Amino acid sequence: MMMNKRCFFVPLQPVMRISTRIYHILLPLLGGLLFTGCGEYNRLQKTSDYEYKYEAAKAYFIEGRYTRASQLLGDLLASLKGTAYGEESLYLLAMSNFNAKDYESASTYFRKYYQSYPKGLYVEHARYYSGLSLYYETPDPRLDQGSTMEAINELQNFLDLYPYTSLKDQTQEMIYQLQDKLVEKEYLSAKLYYDLGTYVGNSTFGGSNYEACVVTAENALKDFPFATATRREELSILMLKAKYELARQSVEEKRIIRYRDVVDEYYAFLNDYPESKYLKEAQKIFSDAENIVKKKNINLEEEE
Repeated sequence: MMMNKRCFFVPLQPVMRISTRIYHILLPLLGGLLFTGCGEYNRLQKTSDYEYKYEAAKAYFIEGRYTRASQLLGDLLASLKGTAYGEESLYLLAMSNFNAKDYESASTYFRKYYQSYPKGLYVEHARYYSGLSLYYETPDPRLDQGSTMEAINELQNFLDLYPYTSLKDQTQEMIYQLQDKLVEKEYLSAKLYYDLGTYVGNSTFGGSNYEACVVTAENALKDFPFATATRREELSILMLKAKYELARQSVEEKRIIRYRDVVDEYYAFLNDYPESKYLKEAQKIFSDAENIVKKKNINLEEEE
């Protein structure tokens, strides 16, 4: 489950300053909105006085009108590049988009900031917020998780660069949550194959959905060692059940080999989860598989 977004918010530091010129304009309006009318905003968009426009954008930001702030800052970005305002304006543009919940744009601008100003005043927070923006953009576990991997990489890079940051705990927690999402994706895929059962329209591994379930579950357990114990247990019992169903529906020459594989899988499951809530279900599968293997062995002895 994703955490509430407010859990990871970090106040803008250091605080942006507003010039005396803008302050005197705003002073009579304290207690109300900073810029109340569309007319004033339209004039700001058209003005060629970029310093005035920039200070107004910061005022909008402080007031919490982030969409207007980002629009003005976006207009100014090219003009302010290379000036004394260039660094601050780019970071403020990224923060405006972040606070407006346009996380895709925010991440783009945060990256642009730390790439343009690798030793900048806001570089640590820019890297953190870039990862945080990607974190908020990650999709449902049932969908493609490419952006989840991107978010993990961005957050991990942040920790690698700032191992002693005050943001370490919350960053690590986000990484854990994103990793859980990757595991969830694989679990849902494996379970879908299992639920499809004998339906052949979607089979991709040897013509069997049960075999596809086994392959997906095995890969998930191998590729995601950080998965929670609960999720690993669920993948393991799902794999045992799929192997059992695969054995039941196998052709004669493969059946006994697959039942032996079921027995081996049961012992591995029992060793890892001796007090599992799925133990009765696993024991029933084992009992059936073991009986079939024993009968086969007896028949072979009699034939000899």
